[in-house]
Amino acid sequence: MTGKNQHVVPHGDDWAVRGAGNERVTSIHPTQADAERAAREIAINQRTEVIIHRPDGRIRDKNSYGNDPFPPKG
Repeated sequence: MTGKNQHVVPHGDDWAVRGAGNERVTSIHPTQADAERAAREIAINQRTEVIIHRPDGRIRDKNSYGNDPFPPKG
């Protein structure tokens, strides 16, 4: 079974990890870096991606932890 991509999103004054398509957050953290670490652990276990958002909600970065083509295209 493939897991869901993990999004690091603003959550009030904190940062949250939310699985793609989920309404509820998985966890809440005081800093974006803390949320990124938590999301990375989940993504490694599920072989999915972490999508990191900016405070305004736009995507800042993506990191993949599985199912990458090797060698990479391009």
